[in-house]
Amino acid sequence: MATRTTKTSTKTTSTRTTKPKVAPKTSVTKAATTTAAAPVVVETPQPVVSGPMMRKKELVDAVVAKSGMKKKDVKPVVEAMLSVLGSALQDGRELNLQPLGKVKINREKKLPTGKMMIAKIRQSEDLPPLESQPDAKDMDGVDAVADTTAAAAE
Repeated sequence: MATRTTKTSTKTTSTRTTKPKVAPKTSVTKAATTTAAAPVVVETPQPVVSGPMMRKKELVDAVVAKSGMKKKDVKPVVEAMLSVLGSALQDGRELNLQPLGKVKINREKKLPTGKMMIAKIRQSEDLPPLESQPDAKDMDGVDAVADTTAAAAE
């Protein structure tokens, strides 16, 4: 603190103590700090960016690469499977086809060009990308299956 002496008259002298200038304290009550809402993190839905569309030809090629079978043998099986799946969805049936997942139709809408179905697909676990999945030749016990199909073909 600083002291300052001033002369008021010829006989008397007074001493005044001055306080340093400090910003006034703001008083925050305890109740105001306890009732303040804690910040909440709100997660917004993230858009799903889909990759390129897989066509039937690519599906057949992928099955040929994964199974090691000939394309002429795989193509009719893939087409029959797609036909059965399409019929089941058209009839309103739920599909539980692991590892593809469980497919459930939420809504349908009739259009002039056909029917639009809004479906929900739930997978139980994340699958590795198609390129990193092991071929059927690399899996244990598959060689025996390949040998029996080769023997049956002869």
